[in-house]
Amino acid sequence: MKKISDRMLDFIDVSPTCFHVVENLKKELIKNGYEELDEKKEWKLKKGKYFVTRNDSSIISFRIPKKDFKGFYMIASHSDSPSFKIKENPEMEASGAYVKLNVEKYGGMLCAPWFDRPLSVAGRVLVKDKKNGIVSKLVNVDRDLVMLPSLAIHMNREANEGYKYNAQTDMLPLFGDETSKDKFFDMIAENAGVKKADILGHDLFLYNRVAPTYWGANNEYLASSRLDDQECVYTTFEGFMNSKDSENVPVHCVFDNEEVGSGTKQGAASTFLKDTLTRINEALGRTNQQYFTAVANSFMISADNAHAVHPNHAEKADPVNKPVMNKGIVIKYNANQRYTTDAVSAAFFKDVCNKAKVPFQTFTNRSDIPGGSTLGNISTTQVAVNTVDIGLAQLAMHSPYESAGSKDPEYLAKAAQTFYGM
Repeated sequence: MKKISDRMLDFIDVSPTCFHVVENLKKELIKNGYEELDEKKEWKLKKGKYFVTRNDSSIISFRIPKKDFKGFYMIASHSDSPSFKIKENPEMEASGAYVKLNVEKYGGMLCAPWFDRPLSVAGRVLVKDKKNGIVSKLVNVDRDLVMLPSLAIHMNREANEGYKYNAQTDMLPLFGDETSKDKFFDMIAENAGVKKADILGHDLFLYNRVAPTYWGANNEYLASSRLDDQECVYTTFEGFMNSKDSENVPVHCVFDNEEVGSGTKQGAASTFLKDTLTRINEALGRTNQQYFTAVANSFMISADNAHAVHPNHAEKADPVNKPVMNKGIVIKYNANQRYTTDAVSAAFFKDVCNKAKVPFQTFTNRSDIPGGSTLGNISTTQVAVNTVDIGLAQLAMHSPYESAGSKDPEYLAKAAQTFYGM
C-alpha cells in the first residue's frame, strides 16, 4: 500500500500547479508509448494509445482497443486546487522597507493555514519566441521565497476569537526588503530560461513548500498540499495505466478550473470531453448513430475527494453517513444532484469495488448544511452518461496542507484498474 502512496506524494510534490500536473502526466504517457494529438490538426486514429491537452492545464488520455468498441468508460478528476494567483504588476512597496506581492484568491480556500509557512511561486509564462511565435514555459521557483506573516496577538487581541480575513490587506505575501524592488520578474524569467522583456503573459500561483509526510501513531495518515484533487488524479491514472483492454474505450480525464466553477474552455463545463469523444468516433470512420449508442453504453466516475468525519466536530457530519480515513472509497450522494450518484450508478460502482476487493463507504451532508458540488454533474451537461461521484476521505479540505489515509490511495487505484478493464 505504501508504495502507491509514496509515488502519489512524489507526484504531488513536483506538481505545484495545474500546468505541472498535466506536464507530469504527459511525460508518463509519452514514456509508455502514448501519442500526443493536436486539437488544431486532423486526427487519424487506429488501435493504439493517445492523449490530448487543452490550455496546458487539462488532459484527456485514451486507448482504442478496437474499432467496434461498445462504449466509453471514463474517470474524471481535476488538476487545480485553491490558491492565490499573482496579479498583473504584482510588486507593491510597503512601509518603506518591504516589497510584497499583489495576489487574489483562486477558489474557496481556508485562509488561516497560509500564514507563517514557507511559500513559493509556480505556473507558466507566455513568451515571444523567434522560431515558434508565442510559447508557454513552465515556472517553479523551487525554494522558500515568500511568506504571509501573521499580525502579532498584541496588535490583534481578537485573533483567537474569530477573524474575517481581507484578501487585499491581510493576504499579501512578503517578497523581500526594499532592495528586492523590480526583481520579481527577473527571478521568474531566469527560472523559465527566458529574457524578462520576452514575457508577454503569466499564470502564476503561490504554493505551500512544506513537504508531504506520513503521520499518526502507525503512520496511518499522510499529509500534503493539493490532495484535493491530485490524490484522485494520480491514483485513477495509475489504474488507467495498469488496466487491461476491454470492449470499451478507457478514457482518463483531468479538467482544470473545478475550484472556480468549471465554466472555462478547459473546464468540465466546456466542450473538451464532448469534442474528444466525437473526434474519436469520427476518426475511426464510425457513424453518428454509433456515437450515440456508444455514449448510451458509457459510464463515468467523477473522482473528487470527500470530507472525513472530523475528530473534534463530529456534529458537522451526517448522523449516519460519515466517512473515515482508511476505510475505503467514498460514494457521495445528494438529493439535489450536487453529486450525480443515483441508485443505478451507485449499484454499478459498488459492483466495481466488490470485483476489485476494495472497501467503500458513503457520504451525505447533514440535511441542514448545504454542501459543495463537483465536476460530475457539470460534465454531464455536455456528455450525458450514468455517473457516480466518489472520492477519498480527507481532513482540512481546501487548506494548503491537507490530511488523508495512507491506505486509501491503493483502494482507488485498484478500483480504477478494475473499472477500466470491465
